[in-house]
Amino acid sequence: YLKNFKTRHLPIMERFALLITITVIWAYAHLLTASGAYKHRPDLTQMNCRTDKANLISSAPWIKIPYPLQWGAPTFDAGHAFGMMAAVLVSLIESTGAYKAASRLASATPPPAHVLSRGIGWQGIGILLSGLFGTLSGSSVSVENVGLLGSTRVGSRRVIQISAGFMIFFSMLGKFGAFFASIPFTIFAAVYCVLFGLVASVGLSFLQFTNMNSMRNLFITGVALFLGLSVPEYFREYTAKALHGPAHTRAGWFNDFLNTIFFSSPTVALIVAVFLDNTLDYKDSAKDRGMPWWVKFRTFKGDTRNEEFYTLPFNLNRFFPPS
Repeated sequence: YLKNFKTRHLPIMERFALLITITVIWAYAHLLTASGAYKHRPDLTQMNCRTDKANLISSAPWIKIPYPLQWGAPTFDAGHAFGMMAAVLVSLIESTGAYKAASRLASATPPPAHVLSRGIGWQGIGILLSGLFGTLSGSSVSVENVGLLGSTRVGSRRVIQISAGFMIFFSMLGKFGAFFASIPFTIFAAVYCVLFGLVASVGLSFLQFTNMNSMRNLFITGVALFLGLSVPEYFREYTAKALHGPAHTRAGWFNDFLNTIFFSSPTVALIVAVFLDNTLDYKDSAKDRGMPWWVKFRTFKGDTRNEEFYTLPFNLNRFFPPS
């Protein structure tokens, strides 16, 4: 509402809305914590609202430099490997959607196939490094950052490169990381409501290139969205009550593989949508499906603007030539 508020022609409230909001609410939460407002509250309220519940800042070291294999030599388990394969498949699908959303929010052309493959490949290298350094989770695309791109309207790669440098540098300062980890979960939840909602709306905006007056397209869209929300919710509720997923056989690798896939809403929605779109009257509905619009973006040379948007910096394109 205050996006027109400017200082020296700089749209403060539009560029730094998220940062200002988090700072104000975080300071208010710390004030309530220091004043003892949460002393006699339930544990769940304190866990979600206090800024000092886990004593993160006091227990974190000032400097902590991670190094490979710091937790010991890696181990291998076939069952866990299949579970990780499912997680990687889910991450691949979600990341592809995030790439396309980022391109649209940055007013770029839809990324060609080789750009998507390049991004997934670098993400795989990030997962490999995560395993070597013994992190609890792998690397994945940050949907929040994609939503932030749309909120701030800042799509410069230079900004991302500088941010990455700051993240690497400050990750070695334990107190600094603990300071940000003290942000209450409820603030993250409020931020996610805005940023995830923005990314979801961008995904829906791609439907404008299809004929949404077609009952076929309406059926596919509605069924995919409904099952994408309801099936993972069933899996989550079932797991919470039974302490294991609906897939519960003697083959643990199969259980991990199946339960992981159906825990992801984007993955379930994609599976349903792709299956229906390629089996339900698909021969005579290419125009209704929006296929002619997507053809020119399938190759790097299909649009002259791709070179501006997707050429790698520092002349790295010679090692990763477009196809």
